[in-house]
Order: sequence, then structure tokens, then C-alpha cells
Amino acid sequence: MRKALANARDQRWELINLEAVDRHILSGYIHYHRLRGELPAVPPERVKTYIDTHRDSPLSEWLRGQAITQYGEAKQWSDVRAVADAEPNGSERQCYYYTAFLETDRALAREGGQALWQVDHSQPSACDALFNRLRASGDIDATAIWERKMLAWQAGETRLMAYLGSLLDGNWQTANETVSHMNNAAALSEAPACLGPRCAATPSFYRAAMWRFTRDDTASALAAWREIAPSLTLSHKTQHAIEEELAFYALVRETPDSLAWVDQKLALLESERVLELRVRRALGQRQWADALHWIDAMPSEQQASSRWQYWLARANEQLNDHDAAQTHYQNAASDRSFYGFAAAERINQPFSLNSSQYRFDSASRETVAALPAIKRAETLMRIGEKGLAYSEWLHAVRNATREQALAIADYADHQQWHALLVQTTIAGGLWDALEWRFPQAYAAQFLHWGRLSGVDPYLLMAIARRESAYNPQALSPAGARGLMQLMPGTAAQVSREIGLSDPGLYGVLDPELNIRLGSTYLRDKLQRYSGNRLAATAAYNAGPGRVDRWLEEQGVEDFDLFIERIPYRETRDYVQAVLTYRVIFAALAQGGDTTKISLLNPDEQHVRYDDSLLAKK
Repeated sequence: MRKALANARDQRWELINLEAVDRHILSGYIHYHRLRGELPAVPPERVKTYIDTHRDSPLSEWLRGQAITQYGEAKQWSDVRAVADAEPNGSERQCYYYTAFLETDRALAREGGQALWQVDHSQPSACDALFNRLRASGDIDATAIWERKMLAWQAGETRLMAYLGSLLDGNWQTANETVSHMNNAAALSEAPACLGPRCAATPSFYRAAMWRFTRDDTASALAAWREIAPSLTLSHKTQHAIEEELAFYALVRETPDSLAWVDQKLALLESERVLELRVRRALGQRQWADALHWIDAMPSEQQASSRWQYWLARANEQLNDHDAAQTHYQNAASDRSFYGFAAAERINQPFSLNSSQYRFDSASRETVAALPAIKRAETLMRIGEKGLAYSEWLHAVRNATREQALAIADYADHQQWHALLVQTTIAGGLWDALEWRFPQAYAAQFLHWGRLSGVDPYLLMAIARRESAYNPQALSPAGARGLMQLMPGTAAQVSREIGLSDPGLYGVLDPELNIRLGSTYLRDKLQRYSGNRLAATAAYNAGPGRVDRWLEEQGVEDFDLFIERIPYRETRDYVQAVLTYRVIFAALAQGGDTTKISLLNPDEQHVRYDDSLLAKK
């Protein structure tokens, strides 16, 4: 079957025994490639029969997508309509899909085509026919062309801007020339208050211009906006979008003399992300009354999270309202999260793991093993098709009942397929199945190298879980590899430090070596920060240079304030997740008992987070 599948991909049918293939559990894969190779000559009835036959497999939707593409390329629009049951994924297929409905469902084609048009980048050539028809009918008019040009301006897509400008007639000449003269925010004071026929170009022009200049120079953009806004007639929606963006960047960049303006606008903006930044600014400056005020301004759903319940408690505590602080700490402590655990420690309460345990017997596992999708997945694993195997498996989980998903997770656990088990819990939404979400994978290696390097083994497990979800072959877009996502250069450097040869791109994927090198690298970071696991974890994600700078620039007395002041959301979330995972791994290793486990040790909780943490050279 391994050879047959390879030959099918290459359309070498003379080398395949189709009679033997038809008796095999993976026959659908061979026939998928056969039908794919015969498209678009295949009648849609054959495609639909295949889809119905293989509905329990991702193969069905894969073939549907192939059919839409190839029927669309051949302009067989009735065939596209016959096989498409809804809007497909991907711009190319979506354009074919809506083009197919131009004659039979104009409203559907118009709505879909207009959505595909209003993007800031070029669309594939498959969209040309759809766009041309909608332009000819006026469903994409000059205002829509201008608005897309403004999106392209925001994105810096100069070629697309030029093309769209060429589609506009002389009525838009002044608007086009105005854009060409916009070199900085100050130039906005010279721009007309009305652009285009009946001022149709005005809203999108000012929104795009402010979008660009806010990012380029927030202080200048804010000054320009305060000057020109009173003279502009813009819709509430457009003005809101401009001011929300301005407020966000003014807070992110801590633009001088902007806070009073932000506070004036904030109540009207109703922006969760800007409110979050405003609270973080207040916390960073230890302005507890302001923090309390702005958290209270949040929508109730946002405010109810353990994060903001925790900070409501901290603010009330600092303002000597201890009853309110106790209530909010109690609310936060019910959650299994970083702030839930931090709140629990504040009130000397055990951590709420909220863990559910599920038990299945051998009969259940035999039932799972007999499922066609699981049999296909296991067969695909045996012939080295891990990607296809995972697709089969997770398709089965997503289409299973909750009880079936639990049984499939148990089966993966029994087989010790740790990476697949973690993905099963995600696909099935099994959030409280902690023993499966955080399996004791490679535990012996983590304990061994943690002991030899002097690194908390549960911190190592937590980093591996966050970095790779226990996939030893994981490869990030940036090139990080393996369980602990080591960059090749880092792996080579650490290897030299401990007297090993460079493992190369593939040697670093070996789980034990990856753990050894990752534990050594983390040990070096711990030594850099006087043993502080919070700072070392931040450095593992963002790099030590950035963490050094944060400690030097943003020294604070409390670990929680230091985390909130980390400028990068990715690193803030990373540190919180890893420290939370560390508690969970340690608790699971102790049978769920959290009484002797802490989120951070006393030195980490009460040290001042500034450059004094840096170990003296």
C-alpha cells in the first residue's frame, strides 16, 4: 500500500494492482488520487458518490475542494454548483463558487463577490471573471474601487493601488492626487474635507491615512487628528475606528501627553483591548484607584475573567477594602489558570485543578480500534503517513459525540501516543481531562536531565508542552525544532558547551538529546537571572536580551506586575501558560494533591524585578 499510494500520487496507474487495492482499508486514498487525476472530466455524480461514501474521512472534503477548483478552471459552473454544498475555504475556490452562482443566485454571488473584493491584497486570477461581472453590473462601483484602494494603501500594496486608481474616472482625480501627497500626518491638515463625488472618498481616505500615520508616528497622528477632527463630517463608525486605533497605539507606545485624551475617549470607545491597556498602564504605575475604575468599565464578560477578578482584588487590597479583595480573590481562585492559582495563594486556598478523570476498559478500546477511521489512521501510521493519519484521527474526533471522543482519547493514551493524545483533547474540547492534556510523556528523561542540570523537571515539562505539545518532530515557521523547540544554532552552541558534536537539523529531533540540550539552555538562563524561573521562562520565549532590558527599564516589586508590564502579549501569555502547566504537571505527579505546590517560590514572589536579578559577571 505504501508503494501504491506513492504511485497514485504520481498518477502511475500501470504500477498499481487496483483489484488488490479495493480490498484494502486505505482504498479510498487510491481512488481519491484517481478521481483527482481525471478531473474535470469526471461527472459530478461520481464526485458526490465518493463524498457520500467517504463522509467519515477528510478525503470527502478534500475531493470536494479539488473538484471545485478544477471544475472552476474549466468553467463548468453547473458542476461546481452540483458538488459545492457551501462556501469553500480559500479565495480561489470561493471565487469559483460565487462565479458559478452568477446566473442562478445573483444575490448570493453579489454578496460573496463584494466580500472577496474588499481586501487589501491582490486576489487570484480565478476571481477575475467574478469581479468583472460585478463591476459591469455596478455591484462593485467606483466607491468600492476607491475603498479597496485605501485598503491597499494601508497595506503598502503600491501596484494594487495603481491598478485600482486606473479604474477610476476623472471625478476621482483630486482624491487620487491627495493620496499621492500624503507623506506624513501633518499633511492631513491640508487635505480637503470632502473628497470624491458627493464626498464618497472621504471616510475611507481619512480612515486609511490615520491608520498609516498612527503606526508610523503616533504622536504626530494624534496631534493631526485633534486638529482636523472638528472640521470633518464622518460617520460614528468611521470616527470610532480611527480613535480606537489611536488610543490603542497611544497606550502601547506610551505617547507623551496622550493619556488625558485617551481617558476622555475611552468610555465612548467600548474597546476591550484599549481598556486592557489602560488598566495595565495604571497597574504599571501602581495607580490602584485608576485600575479599579477602568476594570469596572469593562464589559461584564471581560471583567469576570480570573485575570481581572485577580486585579480587582489586588486593587481593593491596596486601597484597604479587604472584604471586596477577599470576594474577588475567591472568584478568581475557582479558575484553573495563572491568575486563578495566584489568587488561591493570596488567600491560602488549594489550587482548583477542576480535573475530571475518565476510565475505560479493554472492551471500549476494542470498539475504538474497530472504528474504520481509527483503523485507517493506524494503517497510515504503519506506512509512514503520519500527517494523513493525524488528519483521519482528528476528523473522527471532531465528528464524534463527547463520549466517543473520550473513548478515542483513552485509546490514544493506552497506546502512549502522547502528541496525538494532546491534539485529541483539543479537537474534542476535553479541557478538564488533565491527565490526557498533560501526559507524563518522556517523564523519565525530564526527571533525569532536570536532576543533572539542576532545573525543575516540571518546568521543563511545561515548556515542552507549551512549545511542541509533545510532538518530537515539531518544526516552527522560524525553524525551531523538537520537543523543546530549539533553534539549530542554539542546539549547536549548547552541544559545544557540554562537549558534544553539532547534532544537525535531524539529530536535534531525538527526544532525549532535545531534552538534554533544552534543560542545559534553560539552566543557563536560570543562572543568568539568579535562579528566577519567571525571568528564565520569559527569556526562553523572548530571548535574554529583551528580558534584560525589561528588568532594567521596568523594575517593579511584584512578580504579577512584572508579568503585566511585559510588552509582548505572546511572552506574557507564554509565561503565564508555562507556570500554570508546571503546577499541573507537579500536581498530577502527586496524584492531584496541590497542598505542597506553589506557583512560584517565596524568593520569586517577593523579589524586586529589576536589573538586580541579573547575576553579577
